[in-house]
Amino acid sequence: TKRNCGHPGFCYEEYHLSVREWIFYMGVGILLVGAVVYTFYRSQLLFLLLLPCACWYPLYQKKVLQQKRLRQLNLQFKEGIRILAASLSAGYSIENALVVSGRELEMLYTDEGMITMEFAYMVQQLRMNRSIEQVMTEFGERSGLEDIDNFAGIFSVAKRSGGQLVPIINHTVGVIQDKIQVQEEIRTLTSSKQFEQKIMNLIPFLIIFYIDGTSPGFFNMMYETVMGRVLMSGCLLVYLGSLVLSKKILKIEV
Repeated sequence: TKRNCGHPGFCYEEYHLSVREWIFYMGVGILLVGAVVYTFYRSQLLFLLLLPCACWYPLYQKKVLQQKRLRQLNLQFKEGIRILAASLSAGYSIENALVVSGRELEMLYTDEGMITMEFAYMVQQLRMNRSIEQVMTEFGERSGLEDIDNFAGIFSVAKRSGGQLVPIINHTVGVIQDKIQVQEEIRTLTSSKQFEQKIMNLIPFLIIFYIDGTSPGFFNMMYETVMGRVLMSGCLLVYLGSLVLSKKILKIEV
């Protein structure tokens, strides 16, 4: 939704699901609970008892969407400071550089792009006689991103100390661009493994459904005896453990 795309004064670390998103992800959560109970237990009572667990899925997706938005903001910020550095090198004042950079960013990300709106907000704040250091620091704090926060800190120190602002910004831009490039290369290299992981997550369910379809009653003993239920519970724990482990293996921090 538009309110999740960012706006002046917006905290990017806080993602709020819309009503439609809540309904959709709750529906998916209920289907997941149903699939797990059918695969490992075949119990209507247990399905009703575990139904509240479906609320976990919207919360999980909320975190996923939040991370996706932060990644998009980071990529947009990389372009933003690159254009800003070029404008400052051309001799523009900081306010005029933000205006010019905002126009170029509008062509890249439209006027509703996160970084476009932030640059427009900065220009507005500067025209209200606020210092660029304050505005940039606030953006760094709201962004929830280390790169933006570090850039805001370096920018503020350089501006206050009267140092050569353009060389410092250009150096910082280079460092941030190198870091983001490494992050994107890692995502590209691991994307195929992540897809394989998603396929492997479905394998246990597909095997059960296939055998049920071709040999009805084959697994009845696993759902009707105490030992069978204990064994299926153990399989479920192993499956959940493998999910957590695979997530940690593919999560590479830079």
